[in-house]
Amino acid sequence: MKYIFIIVLFLVSTYTGFAQQDAQYTQYMYNTVGINPAYAGSRGALSIVALQRSQWIGLNGAPTTQSLSFHTPLGNSNVGLGVSFVNDEIGPSTEQYLNIDLSYTIRTSDKGKLSFGLKGVANFLNLDINKLSPETAADINLNGYSKFQPNFGLGAYYHTNNFYVGLSTPNVLETKHFDDTTSSVGRERMTYYLISGYVFDLTESIKLKPAFLVKQIKGSPLQIDLSANAMFNEKFILGAAYRLDAAVSFLAGFQANESLMLGYAYDFDTTNLGSYNNGSHEIVLRYELFKFKENLISPRFF
Repeated sequence: MKYIFIIVLFLVSTYTGFAQQDAQYTQYMYNTVGINPAYAGSRGALSIVALQRSQWIGLNGAPTTQSLSFHTPLGNSNVGLGVSFVNDEIGPSTEQYLNIDLSYTIRTSDKGKLSFGLKGVANFLNLDINKLSPETAADINLNGYSKFQPNFGLGAYYHTNNFYVGLSTPNVLETKHFDDTTSSVGRERMTYYLISGYVFDLTESIKLKPAFLVKQIKGSPLQIDLSANAMFNEKFILGAAYRLDAAVSFLAGFQANESLMLGYAYDFDTTNLGSYNNGSHEIVLRYELFKFKENLISPRFF
């Protein structure tokens, strides 16, 4: 218990005293609109994605995240619209995000499309002092702390039938969470995402998609995620991922039909923190309907 208390105290102090990071996703490839607004509507259908992530199982106060997103093209126009809700909890703090995404797509060639996106963000932060230690709970500066802050993000996304690349920053404004001049200040700094991947048709029934995500936050180490997923008979997905100096992940998915996809990921922590937890679990459900675009690849691998 002593070690768990020390770790959780470190997590909370890092969270409130320095740069705060966005929610972590291993299966970001199924929830791309969460990090890049230009992705909204790019699948040519109404796409509904629900995700549950439980990080560092067995560690008190460890992060948990739930998200629900909807995005769709507006008819056969070049405009895409997305709405998403994220609930992110760590230690004594809970954050909710309500996001509105707008995208505009232009065709650059017979196979390529380039989209630009704008994200509007409403952020709600609450601190439950009952989850703090008695010494910290007595701090009147934190008594009943809650705050609302707006933000916005930008993104660009290019894709063909087999290739994609995107660059985005979901939070342009560097907002302050704890702005008492006599205490530590928690800032939500700009986060930059670079994603890319390519789908190789190895055989008529096997597709292979290597991909990467690069995440940069000012004042934090560069995060690099490398992954490779294989799809068999357009039904079964197996893959693995490596988060540099952080975790090794195993992924599996099942495309039940053209509309429904289920995905699961398990992360094994490769840092010293791995000795105090039983890994991380992530489940994603995607359901799509109302195909608006013609000649869509079904099921599409990104």
